Amino acid sequence: MMPKQIVFSLVTFLHDLFTVVWIGGMITLGAVVLPASKKVLGRGKETQGLVATIQNRLAPLSYVSMIGLAITGILLSRASGIYGGAFSFANPFSAALSIKHVLSIAMVAIALVRRFAFSAARGPKGADHARWNAGLLLTNIILGVAVLVLSAFTSVLAG
Repeated sequence: MMPKQIVFSLVTFLHDLFTVVWIGGMITLGAVVLPASKKVLGRGKETQGLVATIQNRLAPLSYVSMIGLAITGILLSRASGIYGGAFSFANPFSAALSIKHVLSIAMVAIALVRRFAFSAARGPKGADHARWNAGLLLTNIILGVAVLVLSAFTSVLAG
């Protein structure tokens, strides 16, 4: 294996790892942790404290993943011979990648809004807070799955 292939493989691995950590963390939180904690503990302060603690522990991993995805994504894009440039629709690969980037930027924005505008200290209180937070989490999960679908398309199109 050539050194260039080894580097490309490591960058691809890191990109995949960051994706798994960020999107997998959201899916696990939304599909497993939140429903299980509400079922066992109810909707009281204990549940809110548990969820806030879990989100606080996931946040650094998510932020590192966001930054890592941006860096590795740039490296992977530049390594592609058919990449048409940022937000280019010059060919199907570039178009799929551009849509993926727009969705990823939206995901980052939603994550930051969830963290800072709808934290326990700010934003709507009580049931409204929980609904907004859950709705934004669900939106990000849906966008994350769409990003994964587009990743599959870009892999095939890169051939």
